[in-house]
Amino acid sequence: MNMATRTDTPSPAQHVADSHELIRVHGARENNLKDISVELPKRRLTVFTGVSGSGKSSLVFDTIAAESQRLINETYSTFVQGFMPTLARPEVDVLEGLTTAIIVDQQPMGADPRSTVGTATDANAMLRILFSRLGQPHIGSPNAFSFNVPSVRASGAITVERGSSKTVKQTFTRTGGMCPHCEGRGTVSDFDLTQLFDDSKSLTEGAITIPGYGDKGWNVRLISESGFFDPDKPIREYTETELHDFLYREPTKVKVAGANLTYEGLIPRLQKSFLAKDREAMQSHIRVFVDRAVTFTACPECGGTRLSEAARSSKIKGINIADACAMQISDLAEWVHGLDEPSVAPLLAKLHHTLDSFVEIGLGYLSLDRPSGTLSGGEAQRTKMIRHLGSSLTDTTYVFDEPTIGLHPHDIQRMNDLLLRLRDKGNTVLVVEHKPETIAIADHVVDLGPGAGTAGGTVCFEGTVKELRATDTITGRHLDDRAALKETVRTPAGKLEIRGATENNLRDVDVDIPLGVLCLVTGVAGSGKSSLIHGSIPSSEGVVSVDQAPIRGSRRSNPATYTGLLEPIRKAFAKANGVKPALFSANSEGACPNCNGAGVIFTDLAIMASVATTCEECEGKRFEASVLDHHLGGRDISEVLAMSVAEAEEFFGAGEARTPAAHKILTRLADVGLGYLKLGQPLTTLSGGERQRLKLATHMAEKGGVYILDEPTTGLHLADVEQLLALLDRLVDSGKSVIVIEHHQAVMAHADWIIDLGPGAGHDGGQIVFEGTPADLVAARSTLTGEHLAAYVGA
Repeated sequence: MNMATRTDTPSPAQHVADSHELIRVHGARENNLKDISVELPKRRLTVFTGVSGSGKSSLVFDTIAAESQRLINETYSTFVQGFMPTLARPEVDVLEGLTTAIIVDQQPMGADPRSTVGTATDANAMLRILFSRLGQPHIGSPNAFSFNVPSVRASGAITVERGSSKTVKQTFTRTGGMCPHCEGRGTVSDFDLTQLFDDSKSLTEGAITIPGYGDKGWNVRLISESGFFDPDKPIREYTETELHDFLYREPTKVKVAGANLTYEGLIPRLQKSFLAKDREAMQSHIRVFVDRAVTFTACPECGGTRLSEAARSSKIKGINIADACAMQISDLAEWVHGLDEPSVAPLLAKLHHTLDSFVEIGLGYLSLDRPSGTLSGGEAQRTKMIRHLGSSLTDTTYVFDEPTIGLHPHDIQRMNDLLLRLRDKGNTVLVVEHKPETIAIADHVVDLGPGAGTAGGTVCFEGTVKELRATDTITGRHLDDRAALKETVRTPAGKLEIRGATENNLRDVDVDIPLGVLCLVTGVAGSGKSSLIHGSIPSSEGVVSVDQAPIRGSRRSNPATYTGLLEPIRKAFAKANGVKPALFSANSEGACPNCNGAGVIFTDLAIMASVATTCEECEGKRFEASVLDHHLGGRDISEVLAMSVAEAEEFFGAGEARTPAAHKILTRLADVGLGYLKLGQPLTTLSGGERQRLKLATHMAEKGGVYILDEPTTGLHLADVEQLLALLDRLVDSGKSVIVIEHHQAVMAHADWIIDLGPGAGHDGGQIVFEGTPADLVAARSTLTGEHLAAYVGA
């Protein structure tokens, strides 16, 4: 009776506030999106799939996340907005149900020499407080343990205006932890003098061998006519005073050819002109010289710890802060766990949670003093995740860009658990991903395509993973793809010997890398793969290394300028029209005078954010109108730059526009799977995987015998991996030796030889645990890699 009464009671109507359960996107047209509409469930894990260039990032990052961030920025005062980056409203008709977006992308962390894993995650700040409270002897506040804070001492008279003015003597001291010798950098630069000059020659005979110091240049003339030494005497015959004046003299006024100039020693001049610049911003010939002539060694005073002697003298249980930061994080977490001090219990609990998060996320092998610029894209992304794992925020949107990059199959399950934990706390999790292991855990899948670039930008599928498997989309067809082990492997044509490798965590490793075959180096993240290959193989002229370092370039840089493709194109246009090649450069004579070749005009609105609008004069084409009157094969230069690589390859391959030099570069771009890229697309819009493949295409022109590739499958769709394997085969068959650092099982199965490092990460790794063919690895199943590869191929 009671049950019947309950059943008859009407359920309360849904509260109107609970009706906003979807993120609605209607009419999205950002980049290559073709007026698409999707509805994403909140508090669920949605994975976005599709081939590279299909529009995943345009939808997730450039539309949903960008609009969320723009709306949040608008809540700040106009004064504060003036200091924030400009965010234009995305090209979309309707965006409803947005929540605060937290973006965890693959952008490398700042390469500032003072930025470390510890400073980037606040773990250092907590350690500094801990040592300032418990360290013995006590040396001062947390600043006394910071390598970014120099010690300051001052004394003098100050006037205190209280009633009648009164002058009093005051002293001021601030104890910082910065090593005064290296200024908190941990390294000091030193010049190899033999690379700077030939001491058997005199200045007149051209002793100086530095770029820009030619025989008749002002640099050499200033040194020769300074009057401090005889320019006709060989440098090795200089007295001690003359040599000091030549190399290290402080700035001194001198008169040369009737002009008052400042002379200073060669070493301080080079430090100001060469070492003050970022290495990536240098011209290539200058960079080669700096790499050859400059050595960076650990600071002799602080031993590379960056910290002053006082900071290193204060200890807790025999450990100073430099020792703590140098420990592997998993060991540091154990040490912190052993500290029992009620006076700092809340701090210890927070620090322990942060360090445990590192271990949980698969980064327990790092140390807090590791420079953040040395982290890979995947490591940087996971480091950024640390601060979100313990967050109390709910109902936020977390946006991830391929979080499994750089992860061994063994570690992917751990990352999946973290994504599910964020979702289960009541957050919306949006993930751009290619790995089937992560797609499999999605609550909702959005598949974009069907192709890349102009052939993509539409929604091919929306629904569950089970429904995706049953569809005929590219992702659905390839989701269960499994590469088979090679029946026959190539025979090595030689070997590259590595003996006694001890870089980072390597344990005196001896290994022979076979040449003339496809050799794969694998192992869990942090096992020592990069240390072995990048650290032990000499970067001689025969070695072409394509790593994951970011491509530096402004929004004026594009694939055509980066690969050198624009040069033959400009010459072809100039020859066909009888004009100068400089006219066909948007950075030179052919630039639209209104926007200076940028294609857009930035309007500064003072206290409000500046606004970018398409240039009305050139309509975004970047060139002067008269330049667009010149044609090649019926197309003007702006139309050529708007072509995709595939279109341009056909255009420059035959007919009136036939240009062999351009066609050769375009073929290489198509070979690495970038056929959909626009020639004039700004480099700033490319994903991490696209940038790496662009570098690969550029390096393929170099005459190297050994190619080293660092995770080339980054950002590749399941269907594109086959194309990459075909490219690697072509490289090997043409007589090259290809060494690949990779986690993808399809590449493992396709290799001729596998070198597996491990068994764990950090000090638990650094050893060779297997050498042999993929078939032998599967048969033995003696390592984590072997187990996962066996499961993958169904052995």
